[in-house]
Amino acid sequence: MTGRRRIKSTYLPGLLTRHAKKGVLSAGTAVACASLLTGCGVVPGTTGGTGDDPITVMTWAPEDTKATNKPGMPAFARAYARWINAKGGINGRELNVLTCNDHNDSVAAAKCARRAAKENVVAVVGSYSQYADSFFPSLEGAGIPYIGGYGITNAEFTSPLSYPVNGGQPALLAGLGSALADCGPVTLIRPDTIAGDQLPPLLDSGLKAGGHEAANDQRAAEDATEYDGQAARALRATAGDPTDKGCVVPALGDRTGTFMDSFRRAREDYSDVRTATVLGSVDQTVIDATGGASGPYEGSYITGWYPVVSDPRWDGMKRVIREQAFGDNRIDPADAGVQTTWIAYTVFREIVESLGDGEVTADTVTEALDNGLEVGTGGLTPTLHWKFQDKLAAVGFPRLVNANVTLQVVREGQLVSARKGFVDTTKTLQDADVNY
Repeated sequence: MTGRRRIKSTYLPGLLTRHAKKGVLSAGTAVACASLLTGCGVVPGTTGGTGDDPITVMTWAPEDTKATNKPGMPAFARAYARWINAKGGINGRELNVLTCNDHNDSVAAAKCARRAAKENVVAVVGSYSQYADSFFPSLEGAGIPYIGGYGITNAEFTSPLSYPVNGGQPALLAGLGSALADCGPVTLIRPDTIAGDQLPPLLDSGLKAGGHEAANDQRAAEDATEYDGQAARALRATAGDPTDKGCVVPALGDRTGTFMDSFRRAREDYSDVRTATVLGSVDQTVIDATGGASGPYEGSYITGWYPVVSDPRWDGMKRVIREQAFGDNRIDPADAGVQTTWIAYTVFREIVESLGDGEVTADTVTEALDNGLEVGTGGLTPTLHWKFQDKLAAVGFPRLVNANVTLQVVREGQLVSARKGFVDTTKTLQDADVNY
């Protein structure tokens, strides 16, 4: 059984220190584990090993909560495991996917991470949690890499064991700000949370890059049942003269739809105010549910990490859903969480294939990534390659390697591309006033 690296990291904007050491089980402990199997919290074969041993990973996300829910991510991870195993596994090894509900709660998130360490998983893949400060210490202590997080927390772009596949909220908001540079007054509605506190300077970086003043920052409860007061205040703050149409930017995750219900009722006297937001807060199902072409999102700019779901580059993901999850309403191919999970498992598959017949453990997976492995995702992202510190280290994001976003617009009730290709927000983020 290969030892795990234990990582101790210090997070400072632009500075990251890392210490790693190997831990080796004593002969007595190894014998006890071999005899008792599950008595040490290890299921046979979960370290990957060599030969035909299964490879065990974990995917987690919040489900059945009053705030953000991402049930499609663990559901898709299980579907992916069924699909890849039906094809013979990865390099002939069965993929075993464990899932965990973080309940949108710091205690539950920590429990998921401790379970990952206990089960000896080789990686946490394609997951969502707002509570990085709760789960990263356990992952780092066990040396478990975090591949393809949703990008909702700052720590995902600083931890030496994080390997993000998108630019998270930083890139989305910087890109959206750039797109709104020709707007009148801009008001941001965001959660009154630690994660929400990170959003204003990111949107402002894009606005300022286009010569626009900073947005009016309005906080809101992330689990409210109505936002009538916030909608009215946002409209009053944003309304300009008829030649200077303002924009309201709700970034409330799953509660964006609830805000828009209040916004639609309050908007009658402010018809000139437009809306714009980021993918993850809005997708095609939300647009359909709010009236399509006659709804409040018509004409809205929306930034995303990836191409629109109608792009043929998503055909592989759709094949997995069609063959292994047909009829599973939790899995929406247009959901940014499901898309991120697909990309994360695409990355993980390439890592394992790069190891050939060698051991597949948390250590070997991490070493492959740290030693310069370049991973292609079929054009859904740029070629991914993680360095210890990348271009955005100076503004506190040393692990952010993909700052590309796509600009989309709601046209006749459909989410379509507003601009061909990707927009690289690296320079905008480098100029951001981010002080956490």
